[in-house]
Amino acid sequence: MDQPATLRRRRKMQRVTMTEVAHAAGVSPSTVSLYLRKPALVSPEIGARIAAVVDELGYVPSLVAGGLAAAGSRVVSIIVPSVRNAFFADTVSALQEELGASGLQLMLGHTDYSAAQEEALVRTALSWSPAAIVLVGMEHTRAARGLLLTTAVPVFEIWECGQSPTDTAVGFHNREVGIAAALHLIERGRTRLAFFGARMQEDRRAHQRAAGFARAVTDRGVDAPLMLDRPGVAATETGVALLDEALAADPRLDAIACSNDIVALGVLFECQRRGIAVPDQLAVIGFGDLNFSASCVPPLTTIKPPGEAIGRKVGQLIGSRLQGSPRPASPQVFDLGFSLIVRQST
Repeated sequence: MDQPATLRRRRKMQRVTMTEVAHAAGVSPSTVSLYLRKPALVSPEIGARIAAVVDELGYVPSLVAGGLAAAGSRVVSIIVPSVRNAFFADTVSALQEELGASGLQLMLGHTDYSAAQEEALVRTALSWSPAAIVLVGMEHTRAARGLLLTTAVPVFEIWECGQSPTDTAVGFHNREVGIAAALHLIERGRTRLAFFGARMQEDRRAHQRAAGFARAVTDRGVDAPLMLDRPGVAATETGVALLDEALAADPRLDAIACSNDIVALGVLFECQRRGIAVPDQLAVIGFGDLNFSASCVPPLTTIKPPGEAIGRKVGQLIGSRLQGSPRPASPQVFDLGFSLIVRQST
């Protein structure tokens, strides 16, 4: 008898209850409640059974009850990969401004690029019955995706476009960003290229930009680019270390694309220290168009994502949902594009 599978086919707009979890696991609701509050007090066998049903049904215990339900519905949860840099600041700020007009507030969480941490934050966010949940990217753990697919809460995946959003995606194609960077450098006459990134196995969007860059270079008949990646947080030190590594591998390198402007800034610093003329000897392009990008030496050519526009669009869509617009019958994708900002580093 496949009770969880049967219950999982319930209407998406219905929330799984503790009673249904208990029935599917063959225990009482009080045992489920005890397991969720103090799992050590439940036998390992029963605990494993409850855990399997909770995962299968996508059950999320509600932390909002009675008179607090209305308050919970005035909160929008946004989960970003990092709060250590400014990349998502424009999006969060614009979203907050849009939501403020509707009396909504943001609840912010960050994953440090950990899929497991994102899953935990999704569970916590949904337990507070938010008005909507906003996540960066479209790649999630199986359990997190299951929760997002079955919740009645509007789900918005941002900073990425793709084939299978959970509900609504608002962003741009990161692969196209990499292609645009490669074509710009090749059009400038560069033939020995490299791509610098940080933790790209965890940062899916940076990985997509790198893949687009590599494909565009080889498609244009140019030698395959040097692709370098380092673990840890993207920082100026990353650019310094990767330039040292790249020049050791290819002293004739004449162009570098970086996964973000912070890494590119480190490259510019190291070029100054080594006396490498930018762009005469080495062209450098970044991604992000951060505050310093126009004023560093030389001013950095970069690709500007639509961070603020994403926040505003998502805020408008959330407002529309709260005013009664139905969840789309099929997933929606809003591609807001990006801009190549040409300055003196290429």
